[in-house]
Parts: sequence; structure tokens; C-alpha cells
Amino acid sequence: MKATYHKYMLEFKRPSGTSRGIMTEKETWFIILEENDKKGIGECGILRGLSADDRDDYEDKLKWTCQNIHLGEAALWETLLEFPSIQFGIEMAFLSLKSENPYLLFPSDFTNNTESIAINGLVWMGEASYMKEQIEEKLDAGFSCIKLKIGAIDFDKELNLLKFIRSHFSAEQIEIRVDANGAFALNEALDKLNQLNQFQLHSIEQPIKKGNTQAMANLCQITPFPIALDEELIGIFSFKEKEELLQKIKPQYIILKPSFIGGFRGTQEWITLAEKYNIGWWITSALESNIGLNAIAQWTFLQNSKMPQGLGTGALYTNNFDCPLEVKEGKLWYSQSTKWNSDFLYIV
Repeated sequence: MKATYHKYMLEFKRPSGTSRGIMTEKETWFIILEENDKKGIGECGILRGLSADDRDDYEDKLKWTCQNIHLGEAALWETLLEFPSIQFGIEMAFLSLKSENPYLLFPSDFTNNTESIAINGLVWMGEASYMKEQIEEKLDAGFSCIKLKIGAIDFDKELNLLKFIRSHFSAEQIEIRVDANGAFALNEALDKLNQLNQFQLHSIEQPIKKGNTQAMANLCQITPFPIALDEELIGIFSFKEKEELLQKIKPQYIILKPSFIGGFRGTQEWITLAEKYNIGWWITSALESNIGLNAIAQWTFLQNSKMPQGLGTGALYTNNFDCPLEVKEGKLWYSQSTKWNSDFLYIV
């Protein structure tokens, strides 16, 4: 078996804002496996400034992984515990190599195009007018669940945007999730949660910065509406540490991004613990290309969650890869009419 790795820069169609700043491009890496005239591809979806494996030795570890590919998937996954995005890339690449079609990793009613995955419509941070424009587009497109990133513009403006939605749509018509990306100050968080509560929100992701474990536990205990942990899960590698975190904070939900938490195996560990402690969960992509998004979507369908998932990021880039994934009426479908543009697999 031969393994190589390649860097690829994804270009945003429009600068996209979070509380950590504006993004115009997104770095990603691919691992290509070759054996017996077959190829497999896996995406290592690192997000600089956020991923636990955003380290100076990241490319060195990719090189080492390819040089030691003979160790096999299971041994490599264990060795790469502190490099969750590479763990995910390795899992995906081995599945891809073994599959008859390198992009059909988990055949199901989803990949047969007879079932779909409910997803939330993502509204990026920006000027109030831009956010309002996005909200209207998502509602017109048939989404019944939207997710707003908040925490970067004036809080009163964000409240007004939520007021705008609720003046037209009830909580029964549109589910609203908000994601603060850790933007709220510790001494302001509860007050802001109380102000947000008037809009009958489904949940808020990561209201305060990760690492404030006791403060987050206190918030989860007294919050007026559910809190979902997101960044809090990043960098928690062992099963024991994962269980200790959930026992301490007792969140209402956790958000699972396979590229950040050790791929399918790491995600399954979190799901197992969440269900043990009656904590809700859903899965989201982490700005991967369509190659990584495709793998996540196929696996997510098999988890049989009825909640809207966060898998609607495929149309963000100008130079993404043509693929069967298609968003229609707030659902993700695997269209039989659209084929993979798989030239990339054979060029690199």
C-alpha cells in the first residue's frame, strides 16, 4: 500500500464571519491510499485556531502517517490520538479504498436517494442587513430549523434579528438554534441567556469560552433554555476524560464534529456517553470539502437521529468538488442525477 498527502485551499464564495473573525479561505488536507490499482481518499479537516491538532508538527505527523500506513487503520488511530482530524482522514481513506466506489462508504437508503437527512440552515455573522438577508433566504428555501451565529455584532441588533423571525414564524413553525462560539463574558452570560429566552430558542451552543468548566456547569444547571457544548469537547481525547467532562458539566446537548473529535470512532464514544447520561446530541460538519462532508453525512444517516443535523455547508466554496449531495426543502439528499467530479482523486 502506498499513501500520500496533499494540501488544498478551499475558497469561500463570500467572507464568512464567526466570533473568532472573518474567514475567506479554509485549509484542508487529503490522504490518498493506493493498493492493487485502487485508490481511496480521506479528508483531514483541520480548522486553524480551533482544532486540537493545530500544531507546528501537523504536516510532519501527516508525513509520518503516510510513511507508516502499513501499521493499519486501528493502530494508526490509537497512535494519532492527539491528531483527531488525521484520525478521521485515515478512517475515511481506508473505508474509501475498501469500497467499490471510493465515495460510497456507507450504503443506505440515504445513498439510494430514497431517504434524506433533516438539516439546519446556517446563518453567518455579519451586518444586521446581511444576516436578515440570509434568514429570509433560508426561510424561503423551506428550512424548518435555522442556526444563527451570534456574538460578533451588537447584541441588541442580534435580539432584533430574532424578534424579526419570531414576528413572522412561531416556535412550532421554525426552530431556532444560536451559536455564540464562546463569545459571552462569564459575568454577562446568564443575563444574555435570559434575554434570548423570550424568543423560544431550541438551544445555544457554547455561550462561554471552553475551559471554564465550573462556570459552564453552573450555567447548564440554571439556564432558562438548553445549552449545547461544542468547542468544550475539543482536545478531550480519552474515554475517561470524556465521561468526566459530561459528568461535571451535565449539558443538555453536545455537538459532534468528527474532524475535531477523532472521526467516527471518537464520535461514537461521545454518543455512547451522551446516551448513558440522557444528553441529547447532533452531528455537524466542520467546514470540510464535499469529500469529508459526504463521509460524515453517510455515517450520520446510519445513527438514526431525527433531529436536524448541521450538514448544510457544501455550497460555501467556489472550488469545492461536484458531488451528489443536494439540499432541498431543508433536507440533505444524495441525488442520483449528480455525479462525483473525481478527477481530483486521480490527479494528485
